[in-house]
This record gives sequence, structure tokens and C-alpha cells, in this order.
Amino acid sequence: MRAKAVEPGSMGKTPAAFSMRSPYQAYKSPFGPQYKVPRHYHGITANSVVKFGGLAAGFGGVAGFFALWFFAEVPRVRDDIMLKVPILGNYFVKEVAPEDNPF
Repeated sequence: MRAKAVEPGSMGKTPAAFSMRSPYQAYKSPFGPQYKVPRHYHGITANSVVKFGGLAAGFGGVAGFFALWFFAEVPRVRDDIMLKVPILGNYFVKEVAPEDNPF
């Protein structure tokens, strides 16, 4: 025996693509918790922006500090940036001894 194919229209339920929302608001009991939905843009609230913005700024600061110290021995970085740091500038002065200078 072969089973009959059932068409979507005969199942008794409307597919989600064709259903419509109810025109009425949901009932809110005066005795239940009084909550408010915060303002948001696609689910992103001001509190989440502050929280994740601070986190991203921290990671960015650490990444920038690491990159600066990682490339500190590159002559261009050393001369243009690191020598101008007030306290640590003298640490990055590279003087070649006369016997090591090929010129």
C-alpha cells in the first residue's frame, strides 16, 4: 500500500511564513512584576555597549602596547617613536662602538 501525500493546506495549521500576528496586546497583570524593556537597537542596549566597549578598548590597548614593544627594535620605530618617550627614551639610544662600525 502506498501512503497518500498530504498537502500543507490540509494539515489544519497555517505555515509560519503565512501566519499573521495578533492585533491585540498581551495581558499584563497589575500584580505581576513591573518591568520595562530598555531602549535598544537590534538588541544592543547602552549597557552592553559600555560593557563590551570597555572590554574591546582594554584588549586594543594591550594589543597596541604589545605591538609597540614587539617592534621597538625596528630602527624606524625606535627613532620615530621610542626615543621620544620621556622616561624610557635613553634606553633606546643605540650607539655603535667605533671598532664595530664598518664605515
